[in-house]
Amino acid sequence: KERRRVMKKVFETWNSISLVKRIVAGLVIGAILGLAVPSATGIAILGNVFVGALKAIAPLLVFFLVISSLCYSGKSHGGVIKTVIIMYMFSTFLAAVISSFMFPVTLTLAEASSDLSAPQGIAEVLSTLLGNIVANPIDSLVNANYIGVLFWAVLIGIGMRAAGETSKNMLNDVSKALSKVVTWIISFAPFGILGLVFNTVSENGLAIFTEYGKLLAVLVGSMLFIYFVTNPI
Repeated sequence: KERRRVMKKVFETWNSISLVKRIVAGLVIGAILGLAVPSATGIAILGNVFVGALKAIAPLLVFFLVISSLCYSGKSHGGVIKTVIIMYMFSTFLAAVISSFMFPVTLTLAEASSDLSAPQGIAEVLSTLLGNIVANPIDSLVNANYIGVLFWAVLIGIGMRAAGETSKNMLNDVSKALSKVVTWIISFAPFGILGLVFNTVSENGLAIFTEYGKLLAVLVGSMLFIYFVTNPI
């Protein structure tokens, strides 16, 4: 009983600390371990597990959140949803184009993608895009094909508007449960960041932070541009 009480106290203390502070601590500890004990490759497993968990749950979360939102929204919400989608796509595209051309960043990746080749023309790009959109919904969920996930989620969500309240409530409960699971996974972000940073520093040294620092500056700058320039316009 005493051990359980101590563990509960430790858990409560851990949760009382800001998530940002915990992530920063994980980043610093990961960098130190990457320099001090680069041969302890087992630490990198923390990062792999964290990223794997997020990649596994994210498609399901998007799928059910979109279905749940659309099946509850009436026709009067269509204009609002359409406006939000158009604003989001325009702002993101504009910020991405400006940042990619004005502030190009080169990253050192752990593994090079040798099996990828540039598309040969606009016809190939459109063919690939349309193929991803109408891909099997189960296959899209398994392979994290978010274009296909969104396409089928929107169609199913619109089709579910005529469903009974029991079915709608079930979808809402599933989306809430998945959101809770994501919250649990995010709470382990400090350990995941620790493993990812350890793996990066042990293989590339602290110089790698210069590259990621530039990338972070571009990402934050793009977000600020969207928030203060394109969205107000």
